[in-house]
Amino acid sequence: MSVEAVLAEINEFLACPTPDSWVDVALQNQDIMLIDHANCEKKAATTAMNLLYKHIDREDLLKKMSQLAREELLHFEQVVNIMKERGVAYRHVSSSRYAAGLRDAVRKGGVDELIDVLIVGAFIEARSCERFAKLAPFLDEKLAKFYRSLLRSEGRHYQDYLTLAAQYADAPIDERVAQFRELERDLIESPDSDFRFHSGVPESAVA
Repeated sequence: MSVEAVLAEINEFLACPTPDSWVDVALQNQDIMLIDHANCEKKAATTAMNLLYKHIDREDLLKKMSQLAREELLHFEQVVNIMKERGVAYRHVSSSRYAAGLRDAVRKGGVDELIDVLIVGAFIEARSCERFAKLAPFLDEKLAKFYRSLLRSEGRHYQDYLTLAAQYADAPIDERVAQFRELERDLIESPDSDFRFHSGVPESAVA
């Protein structure tokens, strides 16, 4: 599938585009953007590893999450190298409310929890892909090339998460996906005091 086709599918999957005000703030805060991007890659690898440990009886999940964890750690290494080249020190920054907001809605226990965790993973990967595409036209050549290179893999990760969720569910997941889609839209379109890679509308843009 071409990058254009991947993006078209993702834009249809998500309920809203990234607000232009977020892009404006991201371009003004590229150091924080890179630091939090690195954190996101590391957290994505951790999520995949947690699923590997928790669901050892699901062969397809083990295969997909093993591949995903390796790719996310490679992306983490690549972001850290870019930061080093630019003199950006890797430091602690607080997490955004985005992932926590999605995970708070996850049902607890059994296959329902697994389905929800996989759907949340799909939305996080899809939003990351959408934001790479939003940012790339405004970045310097090297960073733009790197972000464009991530589009295909992040698009595949979103598809893998959704496919696994549908595979392990006892019934169609459309309704549950729709519920998370509206929650994700609210998190993206509502104000955020701190800029992060997945934060909502910067409060400075809300008057």
